[in-house]
Amino acid sequence: QMRLVESGGGLVQAGGSLLLSCVASGRTFSIHDMAWYRQFLGKEREFVATISRIGDSTSYADSVKGRFTISRDNAKSMVYLQMNNLEPEDTATYICHAHNPVSGFNSRGQGTQIIVST
Repeated sequence: QMRLVESGGGLVQAGGSLLLSCVASGRTFSIHDMAWYRQFLGKEREFVATISRIGDSTSYADSVKGRFTISRDNAKSMVYLQMNNLEPEDTATYICHAHNPVSGFNSRGQGTQIIVST
């Protein structure tokens, strides 16, 4: 099993910034691609960003490109999502995902909620 625990969510005004963190335990962190998804109330999960195992490749949803930055620290088993210029449309629960591309193993956390007010 791999446990993922997110933190850093909260209430922020539009235009503000938040840094989300996700700490992993239970499996070797550095062999997993990591990603952030978000879930709007009553809707399907939506991809936000992903980062490769050694952090040399990142990808973003068009809706967050230029505003959000994903990063990781393999020594600390952590992945981050820096969110700038937040918009009310970013209000959602943000969920950390781990994926091992060799074994196909997947895990996700419980999520941390972001509310962006106008």
